[in-house]
Amino acid sequence: MDHYSSLKDKVALVTGAGSGMGKASAIQLAKQGVKVCLVDLKKDHGKETKEEIESNGGEAIIIEADVSNPQELEHAFEKVIERFSKLDIVFANAGINGTMAPIEDLKPEEWDETLSTNLKSTFLTVKYAIPHLKHDGGSIVLTSSINGSRVFSNFGMSAYSSSKAAQVAFSKMAALELANYRIRVNVICPGAIETNIGENTHPKKEQLQKIEIPVKYPEGNQPLEHQPGTPEQVADLVSFLASDASSHITGTELFIDGAESLL
Repeated sequence: MDHYSSLKDKVALVTGAGSGMGKASAIQLAKQGVKVCLVDLKKDHGKETKEEIESNGGEAIIIEADVSNPQELEHAFEKVIERFSKLDIVFANAGINGTMAPIEDLKPEEWDETLSTNLKSTFLTVKYAIPHLKHDGGSIVLTSSINGSRVFSNFGMSAYSSSKAAQVAFSKMAALELANYRIRVNVICPGAIETNIGENTHPKKEQLQKIEIPVKYPEGNQPLEHQPGTPEQVADLVSFLASDASSHITGTELFIDGAESLL
């Protein structure tokens, strides 16, 4: 049996769908026959993703929303149901690195921005997905990170790592709570992946120098392939978790980092 055929004619909502892992996953799901709702902060960000999906014969819509804004995100789910009448898959992927700084130099508003964009948005995405998933079940995938779960040597990333660690705990709470509805909740923990998340990283380099401890690897820090992973490799994992091939997997974090976090 081809478990991936179970994706045909299903409907997915993907946040942060305009680039990187969100874009690659949306395109991959669409190739499997999934109708995809692309959620991003600006509609223009999702235009290229939508065009590629449609050029491959798929179907997609773009919804502009700030994932940390309850009203905007709830409206996004309403638009999905309005267009496709159902929802089966949610990939809560949007996030930022935020400000990198020593704890004593990190401003409260900088902490709040990272926690709101990464953690509050995860809560909101799951919260507003539940009413639409609980009748027929479904799959929710969250994007966490090796930071905060296996890696703690990226100095200055206390806010980011805290948000990512909390996502793992939240996924387990949600997985147990939603099991009765046959909603599976899993979390992926990527290592270095070729994306543009660096564009929303704000390192305070001079301040960081006072807390950094040199970390030296024997021959680079990518043991498996000697280079960062690709968004398409992450998309393969998301497709697996969205499909019936993972029908008995929930409440689990899956590391996709080429053994980087084991060094």
